[in-house]
Amino acid sequence: MKGYLITTGGLFALLASAHLLRTFVDWQRLTDDPWFILEGPGIGAIAGALAAWAWRLHRAMKRSSGG
Repeated sequence: MKGYLITTGGLFALLASAHLLRTFVDWQRLTDDPWFILEGPGIGAIAGALAAWAWRLHRAMKRSSGG
């Protein structure tokens, strides 16, 4: 289970980073395309939240197992 949480947390963190960078690169699209808020920062925020959740669960498992 710990390996799964590390892997998914890492993948979601990469996805969040990619969407954050995409938002900075395509910043002008926010004024032209109202749906870009869902494609760029929206997906990035959700992925970031899932990554944080996975890492938090991993830390909780680490504490409960005693090491």
